[in-house]
Amino acid sequence: MGKRKTQRKNAAMLDSDDDNSSVSSSSTMRSDRMSVSGTEEVELNKDSLLDEAVDNLYEKRGSTREKALASIIEAFNSNLQHEFVEKKFATLLHRCLNSIKKGSSKEISLASHTIGLLALTIGPGDKAREILEESITPVSQAFKSGYESSKIASLLECLAIITFVGGIESEETEKSMQIMWQLVHPKLGSNVITVKPSAVVITAVVSAWSFLLTTMDRWSLSPKLWLESITYLSSLLDKDDRSVRIAAGEALEVIFEMGSLEKFATEAEGSNNGSVSEGNKSKEGLLHIQGLRAKILNKVRDLSVEAGGKGSAKKDLNNQRSLFKDVLEFLEDGYCPETSLKIGGESLQTSTWSQLIQLNFLRRFLGGGFTKHMQENEFLQDVFGFTPKKNLVGGEHVSNNLKRMYKSPNSVINKARTQHLNKQRMLSEGKKIGHFAVNVGDEDS
Repeated sequence: MGKRKTQRKNAAMLDSDDDNSSVSSSSTMRSDRMSVSGTEEVELNKDSLLDEAVDNLYEKRGSTREKALASIIEAFNSNLQHEFVEKKFATLLHRCLNSIKKGSSKEISLASHTIGLLALTIGPGDKAREILEESITPVSQAFKSGYESSKIASLLECLAIITFVGGIESEETEKSMQIMWQLVHPKLGSNVITVKPSAVVITAVVSAWSFLLTTMDRWSLSPKLWLESITYLSSLLDKDDRSVRIAAGEALEVIFEMGSLEKFATEAEGSNNGSVSEGNKSKEGLLHIQGLRAKILNKVRDLSVEAGGKGSAKKDLNNQRSLFKDVLEFLEDGYCPETSLKIGGESLQTSTWSQLIQLNFLRRFLGGGFTKHMQENEFLQDVFGFTPKKNLVGGEHVSNNLKRMYKSPNSVINKARTQHLNKQRMLSEGKKIGHFAVNVGDEDS
C-alpha cells in the first residue's frame, strides 16, 4: 500500500531526556549522592514490598488482596521486575488466577491486569505459554460469572495480551478471538442465556479482537468467519455510541489492509467452475461482498464529516472524524496513516494500520508504564522495531541526576575519580625517576 506524500503526522511527546535545569543546588547534589549510595538499599526495599504484596494475596479479606494487587501493578509499571518474576512467577500467577476465580469484580479486574503485565515482563517463551495455557479457562469462566462492564473489559485485555505474548500457533490466537466474539455474537442454543452487551463491552471486545487480528495470517481464518465478522462490524458503524463506531472502524480497516474482502471475491469467482447451483451461490456471495464494501465506504464517508449533535463531546467527535478520514483515504487511494511518538529522545514510528492498532492497544493497557516498557522491554522494542536512546555509564541506564554526577567536574564521583588518577600519575612519575611516592594514599580508595 502507498503512503501519502504529505502525511498528517500524529506526533506525541511521551517523555523527554532534555535536562532544563542549569543550576545545581546543594539539595540536588545531596540527592545525587543518596541515589548512588542508597541504590542497593532502595532495590532491597522495593523487593521486600513486592514480597509482602504477594504474601497479602493469601489473605482472606478481599480489600487486602485488592490493595496488594494495586501495589504490584504500580511496581510493574514503574520498573521491569525481571528478578522478582524469576523468583515469584508461579506464585504470582496462581494467586492472580485464584483472585479471578473467587474475587470481587474489582479484584478480578486487578488480577487480570497483573497477569497481563506479568506476560509482557517475561516476554515470549515457555513461561508466557504457561500463562496462556493456565489462564484461558479461568478467564473464559469469569466472563460468565457476571456482566459488570469494567471487569469484562479487564478480562478481555488480559486475554488479548497473554495470547499476543504466549500464543505460538494461529489456532491458539483464533481460539482466544472466538472466546471474545462469543460475548457479543453468541451461538444460540437451549442452554445459552443472552445478555445484551453494553457499549463498553462491545468496544472492549472489538478492540481486543482487532489487536489479535493484527497477528493473524488472513488465509488461516475461514471465509465464513471473516464474512460473519465483517457483516457484524459494519452494523456497528450505525450504533449511537461513538466509541463503538471508532472501534468498529479500526477493526474493519485491519481487515481491509489484510485484503480479506479480496480473498472472498477470489474464492467466490473461483467456485464458479462447479455446478449451476454452486455457481449461482458464489455469484450471490460475490454480489453480497461488493455491496457490503460499498455500504461500508458510504458510511465511512458520512462519519468522516459528521456534525456534532447536542451533548456531543468535541474530543470524541474529532477523534472519529480523524479516524474515518484516514480510513476513507485508505479505501479510496490505498494510503496508510503514519504516526510518530517521541519516547526518550527517539521516535517510535508506525506506517500500517496493524502497527497503529497494536500501539494504541498497548498504550491503553500499560498507561503510565508505557514509556518505561518501551525504553527497557526488549519484547516490545522488537514488536515495533524501536531502538531507545540510552544514557550509558558502564552499560547501565541512568537518570539525568546521575548523568550530572558523572559529567560535572564538581561532582563527588568525578572528584574521587580525578584524585585517584592523580595518585596513579604520581606513582608512575616516581617509578620513572627511580623512587616510589610514599604515603600518597591507599590506591584502592
